[in-house]
Amino acid sequence: MSRTRYKIYDTAFPHFLTCTTVDWVPIFTRPETVEIVIDSWIYLSEHDGLDLFGYVVLDNHLHFLAAASDLANSVKRFKSFTARKIIDLLTEQNIHQILRRLQFSKKRHKVDQDYQLWQEGSHPQMIQNDEMMWQKLEYIHNNPVKRGYVDDPLHWRYSSARNYAGQPGCLPVVTSW
Repeated sequence: MSRTRYKIYDTAFPHFLTCTTVDWVPIFTRPETVEIVIDSWIYLSEHDGLDLFGYVVLDNHLHFLAAASDLANSVKRFKSFTARKIIDLLTEQNIHQILRRLQFSKKRHKVDQDYQLWQEGSHPQMIQNDEMMWQKLEYIHNNPVKRGYVDDPLHWRYSSARNYAGQPGCLPVVTSW
């Protein structure tokens, strides 16, 4: 499959995006690694014009719905920043087993780095209408339920399901579009 199949063509619309760790390595089992992701989204929302409509962070991947004037660059900055910070954290905490996997899974053409955290691409899908937005939000919020982690989407801490239920979440999201 060509890497050009998934591109952000029209930034006037929100997009559904997925970021997966290389080899599906379970990076987000530690609250500190999830905090790096959340802090990055908050920063991009406050400084980069990112509108975050929904999200879920699972053990080895995350989904989010977002819009920005230069969404491709925002996603690039998000992945670059989170990878650097998470690798630094794993190094600092001497988590050698995961670091070895990230080193082993690194693509050969990435000669300027020792590790690779994220798989290439984010598979953006443009949200074309309200029905599609609700379908993607439901998918995002029910992902932890489908995987058997919780019985109710509201019980998954790292999701925007609480925001949409009128409860406080880990970070603010845009609930009207």
